[in-house]
Amino acid sequence: MNQKAIVLDEQAIGRALTRIAHQIIEKNKGIDDCILVGIRTRGIYLAERIAAKIEDIEGKTIPVGEIDITLYRDDLTKKTDNQEPFVKGSDIPVRINNKKVILVDDVLYTGRTVRAGLDALMDLGRPSTIQLAVLVDRGHRELPIRADYVGKNVPTSSDEKIVVELVEVDQVDQVSIFDN
Repeated sequence: MNQKAIVLDEQAIGRALTRIAHQIIEKNKGIDDCILVGIRTRGIYLAERIAAKIEDIEGKTIPVGEIDITLYRDDLTKKTDNQEPFVKGSDIPVRINNKKVILVDDVLYTGRTVRAGLDALMDLGRPSTIQLAVLVDRGHRELPIRADYVGKNVPTSSDEKIVVELVEVDQVDQVSIFDN
């Protein structure tokens, strides 16, 4: 793969997450009955960062959970090459029944990962609403899914790939676009 450009650097990611935090607070008229749930792997770290920004703004903490969608994917056999999938499990600190769940992921592309996240959440309870926050929306939806909160829209061709790197996993904060 050939890197074409860095579309978000560390400061731009920080600004995007601050904007998302403000939008979550505004749309939900505060954070009462809200919970952030990050999709493994990078969605978890983004959810934790958004939670920290919300705490700075509101002075209150918002619960943060993580969800593993491995067994909910519709492309499981393609992704695992017929090996047993490695499931890390989900960890949600509060019951989600009647809560406003904000599902957090790094990139929204076809919508299939989000659909798997929705299925996994519904197996855990019945939230009052589920909202979606993503750092990058790159288009090319295959399912009728859209994000409620978007850090940056990055129109791409299907020949391109968006790579999100976060300090917690990759030792750098940046979003890049690559030729496939």
